[in-house]
Amino acid sequence: MKTWDVIVVGAGHNGLVAAGYLARAGLEVLVLEKNDWVGGAAVSRSLHPGILYSNCSYVCSLLRPEIMRDLELPRHGLQVIPYEGGAVFTRDGDALATYRQHDAHRREIQRFSLRDAEAYDRYSADVTRQCRFIRPLLLRTPPDPASLRPRDLQELLYLGRRFHDLTEIEMADTIRFWTMSIAEFLDEYFESEVVKASFALSGIIGTALGSCSPGSAYVLLHHYMGDVDGATGAWGFARGGMGAITQAMAGSLRAAKGEIRTGAAVDRILVENGKAAGVVLAGGEEIRARQVVSNLDVKRTFLTLVEEQALPAPFVKRVRAFKIRGSSGKVNIALDALPRFPALPEGSPCLRGDMHFTDSVERMERGYDDWKAGRWSADPFLDMMIPTTLDPTMAPPGKHFMSCFVQYCPPKVEGRDWTDADRDAFGKTVIDQIAEYSPGFRDLILHAEIRTPRELEAEVGLTEGNIFQGELTFDQILFNRPVPGYAQYRSPVAGLYMCGSSTHPGGGVMGAPGRNAASEILRDLKRRPAVMSDAYDVL
Repeated sequence: MKTWDVIVVGAGHNGLVAAGYLARAGLEVLVLEKNDWVGGAAVSRSLHPGILYSNCSYVCSLLRPEIMRDLELPRHGLQVIPYEGGAVFTRDGDALATYRQHDAHRREIQRFSLRDAEAYDRYSADVTRQCRFIRPLLLRTPPDPASLRPRDLQELLYLGRRFHDLTEIEMADTIRFWTMSIAEFLDEYFESEVVKASFALSGIIGTALGSCSPGSAYVLLHHYMGDVDGATGAWGFARGGMGAITQAMAGSLRAAKGEIRTGAAVDRILVENGKAAGVVLAGGEEIRARQVVSNLDVKRTFLTLVEEQALPAPFVKRVRAFKIRGSSGKVNIALDALPRFPALPEGSPCLRGDMHFTDSVERMERGYDDWKAGRWSADPFLDMMIPTTLDPTMAPPGKHFMSCFVQYCPPKVEGRDWTDADRDAFGKTVIDQIAEYSPGFRDLILHAEIRTPRELEAEVGLTEGNIFQGELTFDQILFNRPVPGYAQYRSPVAGLYMCGSSTHPGGGVMGAPGRNAASEILRDLKRRPAVMSDAYDVL
């Protein structure tokens, strides 16, 4: 029986990134995926004739440019097209347009509030300063603050120096920002409700927090840290859908002689004499490996795949306490033609970006109230976009694909499991909201795919449908993610590593957890990576 150097469990984007780096370092790597396709939540699938759906993740911004360079993803077909605009529709028939060009966006804000237009530059500068503080930490392994090892002390010193470089006021602002709500943060800059709503959306996407919940300001920062073509905070579409990202990663891995096996669900991780020794598939097949890397979330990895007696009891307790709360749904719609939104002029660039119908922070918070009561939001927040306006390869001429990310959608409906009737009613709520702003919208629908947390968990393995594999709250970031003492991609089992979004720096199609995990594995094996842009002290 062959013994692989590394087995990676799960062909989501972080698993493919880790596998790509390890294979390029000369290791024999096998990726095992339960589905018949690769990509995890970053997939493109044809669920209606001729139309490609990005049916889970839907936008590219956070993917680190270092990873794109190292794994040569453009060479394997990846192309990212930046948004051209966006809009927040208001109930009175108007819309706040957003534009890529800073001054154009500022002038649009001025239509709603001169004071807010003046505050926009200050807001942008302050958020950018927070980004500059946190972005260098994305591709660094968090230190263990309880450790006296030289490397941990060195990393703590690095963090201390970065914080010390701030002025006293900037220190106070940084601490406040990381712990305050997005509503409170925006109140310090803006007075117009629709302007605040346009910025607040990034503070609630994918998290079980409301706009008034402490910590939601940091979630905004998490979404603001990406870039497209060097533009910080920009978002874009992957040409061919989000599956183009993971297809490029798979192509890069195969070019480095790594292997991927689909239709291979892992039932158990083998642990022998306190060390990972391979995996057992659902059909009983045993595959041996010297190292095992799990791309699954921390709960699925250690409460499902690893026998409890192989783990320390305090670690298991911490894993059980790790917060993974589903709050999102997804509705994908095939359209017979481009929908019309009377609030926007014909051919507006705002159609080629993200559009929303929630024009106040209060409406967002009321939607969160429904989630807390175990109901999907009666007036949901939609992050709606039509990728085919920029990428015509996803649909036949004249046809379109619409993606709707929905907040809030609970993992249980008033304490019980979702039913198909619940799912259909949830989808109707979403479609009804769009139809309020787009006359004739229902008549354009060719097909709709409705995905609640039930579908996201069953197909993709996202526990409770949580797209971040764990809340991005202050108690679950940096050296606390996922468990204090185990934030460096290792586990209590020798040779068993974590590379999913449950680890630092968290969720989104970023790739940083996979890259960082590969760095730590290579460090343990005393191997130097073949490629790793801006690597710091890898050995």
